[in-house]
Amino acid sequence: MTATPRKKTSAVPVAPAKKVRAARPRAIEPTLNGCFAALDFETADYGRDSACALSVVIVQDQQIVETWTSLIRPPRQSFVFTYLHGIAWQHVRDKPTFGELWPEVARRLEKVDFIAAHNAAFDRSVLRACCAMAGQAAVRHPFLCTVKLARAIWNLHPAKLSDVARHLQIPLRHHDATSDAHACAQILLHAGQQGHPYPELYRKHLLKPARP
Repeated sequence: MTATPRKKTSAVPVAPAKKVRAARPRAIEPTLNGCFAALDFETADYGRDSACALSVVIVQDQQIVETWTSLIRPPRQSFVFTYLHGIAWQHVRDKPTFGELWPEVARRLEKVDFIAAHNAAFDRSVLRACCAMAGQAAVRHPFLCTVKLARAIWNLHPAKLSDVARHLQIPLRHHDATSDAHACAQILLHAGQQGHPYPELYRKHLLKPARP
């Protein structure tokens, strides 16, 4: 009896299982209270810890509600930038140090959503250096840069504070801390009045977090 040969069956290829990507968790939107601070530092020399003037403007619900300004006695008597801001050692020798002023500044920044500045990377670095010198913890508030905002919204190049102020017809005494901080606040207010709501400004124009 002859055995019947078995037919060879070819294996059916099995498609590899598709990897199912886990859905990314949605970013949690921060709760905003409609309050921000615009600030401006003037410095005595090239050191970031040499703040000799600071102005803080508080805006709540699209209204400027407080302006605080003080001269500051920097850690060194040498002044390099008097020709810009008009401040010299004789103007600040009897003024408080940054560490002595910090409780007043911190109290004003306590409830703001963010801190705005024109060329915010500079002002943030000055604030961090002055806090470090005074033995204070670095501020954790996010920073918003009105230079970047002005370029994005009005396509301004250059976008120095004087250029933006001229474009928006904002009064300005450049390198006066109070005037510069007010102008920075007004830039954000103009953006809001021209159809850019507060949450959008917060979401699109913050600086990346500073390195520790």
